[in-house]
Amino acid sequence: MTIKLILSVSIVVVIVGFIAGIILNSDESSNENTLRIAYFPNIGHAIPIIGMEKGFFTEQLTDTEIETRVFDSGPQVIESLFANSIDIAYVGPGPTINGFLNSENKNIQILSGAASGGASFIVHPNSEINTASDFAGKKIAVPQIGNTQDISLRHYLSENNLNPAEKGGSVIVYNISNPDIYTLFVKGDIDGAWVAEPWATILETELGGHRLFFEEDLWPDKQFASVLLIANTDYVEKNPEIISDFLISHHEIVKWINDNPVETRITFNTFLKSHLGQSLSDDVVDISLSNLEITSDPVMDSVYSFAEKANVLGYLGRNGYDLSGIFYNLGSNSNFEGDT
Repeated sequence: MTIKLILSVSIVVVIVGFIAGIILNSDESSNENTLRIAYFPNIGHAIPIIGMEKGFFTEQLTDTEIETRVFDSGPQVIESLFANSIDIAYVGPGPTINGFLNSENKNIQILSGAASGGASFIVHPNSEINTASDFAGKKIAVPQIGNTQDISLRHYLSENNLNPAEKGGSVIVYNISNPDIYTLFVKGDIDGAWVAEPWATILETELGGHRLFFEEDLWPDKQFASVLLIANTDYVEKNPEIISDFLISHHEIVKWINDNPVETRITFNTFLKSHLGQSLSDDVVDISLSNLEITSDPVMDSVYSFAEKANVLGYLGRNGYDLSGIFYNLGSNSNFEGDT
């Protein structure tokens, strides 16, 4: 079994374990002075990973017990927010939009940005995909349906007059986890995958895939929100000091990561080793980190654009959508003093 397959299996085991714990405790509310954070084991989620591994959060939130959950897809995170199993999360815009629109009283809102870019389309070395028209008749993988890469792929197909098989087209779309995408790529059972870092770089450098394009090249100004910091609004309003302190750490970590890329790589690999049992090569992490921007800018226009794309795809229901209030206005709460 290869190193990456071991990593893939480890991720699945960890995720299943966390989800089982969430299901068992889905009726429990967060205890006073407790903050439950969700994120992915991806380099785009470097802020919470660095925050936990380097002690930024515990140093700032000295009187708060911090609990963490690790996931592999955004829709899982939103389900856990609905179940009141987590309080804040780092997740993509696709699930964020769905969560906001489907939560009771619009109780899921965006606090900050976390990453921009960091997704790519990787072609299998035995597949002849060189242009958009070559997608016809191919098998393409993306993570869970409704996640950010899924929305981007399906929009890309539509823009190029292509349809997935379930819509009468010829493109077969597999919605599967990142570890399963890796496995199918190894077997040659898919022609390509639209995935986030570090998976895109793993498929490219470890398995000989060809990076057809970076997703940011499809966006105005080559920027789009890929990871956002979101929260249960009730928790935010009941615990303004905790959230204020957390946001101070969040912004400090953004600066630290951008100032310390080598230490970020070392810390990220330490996290993978301790939590998943296997680390990535230095090159994979360095390339992955260089392919995205760690930022607190939520790139607001791209969030609204994702909503429009998701709506056209039928993901937002039949009655239209309204994103008014999706960005939590920290300034509207007098308990926040300038920590916007």
